[in-house]
Amino acid sequence: MAAWRASERVLWRGSAERSLAEGLAALTAGAPGVYDLDEPADVYGDGVVAELERRTAALLGFPAAVWFPTGTMAQQVALRAWAGRTGGGTVALHPQSHPEVHERSAFSVVSGLRTVHPTTAPRLPTAEEVRECNEPFGTLMLELPLRDAGFVLPEWDELVDVVDAARERDAVVHFDGARLWECVPHFGRPLAEIAGLADSVYVSFYKSLGGLSGAVLAGPASLADEARAWRHRYGGQLFQQYPAVLSGLIGLERELPRLPEYVAHAKVVAAALDEGLRRAGVPWHRINPPVPQTHQFQVWLPYSAEALNEAALAQSEETRTTLFRRWFAEGCPPGVALTEVTVAAEGLAWSAADVVAGVEEFVRRLG
Repeated sequence: MAAWRASERVLWRGSAERSLAEGLAALTAGAPGVYDLDEPADVYGDGVVAELERRTAALLGFPAAVWFPTGTMAQQVALRAWAGRTGGGTVALHPQSHPEVHERSAFSVVSGLRTVHPTTAPRLPTAEEVRECNEPFGTLMLELPLRDAGFVLPEWDELVDVVDAARERDAVVHFDGARLWECVPHFGRPLAEIAGLADSVYVSFYKSLGGLSGAVLAGPASLADEARAWRHRYGGQLFQQYPAVLSGLIGLERELPRLPEYVAHAKVVAAALDEGLRRAGVPWHRINPPVPQTHQFQVWLPYSAEALNEAALAQSEETRTTLFRRWFAEGCPPGVALTEVTVAAEGLAWSAADVVAGVEEFVRRLG
């Protein structure tokens, strides 16, 4: 983290890399442009919290929205509420989706739900797979994009068909839209049209928008009312939340309009990484997906995670340029590791030639 903070050139810079002073300064500078700071601080979800809910509901085209301190809690509440309404306590989702991989079995342990998997392929299920799923389910949950498979998305017509297939089975559809904000360029549709395919949508404010934390669940007004009750039961009725909420409003104002630019440049970066790895003589590599569908994608290389992390850290420390961050071996074949690449505001300064040079410098450190 120290090496990343000291780097003069990065493809993106996360809010966690800021010092406390830098974070407070950014919040203080940005907040007056998004909300009247002479208004009283929020208390148990009113004031600025209600304003963020209103703006997010409007962006997503839903009647109502509810703020949650975490996306995990928002998902739990959404799927629990739909289970009660449909009478079906089974959720169909991908085995690489966030609740299955990153939430410590919260669906079953906390909410009493069970899951089924229409597909195990590294992509979202097809309409045929949804129709042929051999167990009944009350809700189909689709993570857009599917992060652990490489931030992948279906085509628009495929997504519409999948939603229609779920409806044929009398199931509701919930979008895990933690990164839904960045899907607009791929689908070529307005955000509200994308979100409108589902019965409810969860969105995050720190994953793509640079907020401190927090999430919103959007859907029908009756679902929002129920979600507020469950939010209280789950311990999410916090006394005051204005720092996180203000950072979310800043993200909507400043980062959301720039995401299409980041997505477009991610394609340039990915192509240059591919070229640089070829020039450097790496025996095998994979950019996943080959053409990024959002401003994030994976790179796979045939080295140990330990060797790749050492090379990445050395490059950051010695050149003050951070091209790659952490490499992981989990889920990879033996001798292969992957990393996730994000392209944001800082990455726009990198030309294709800059990326190629950075790759060659990185590979030299692999020996």
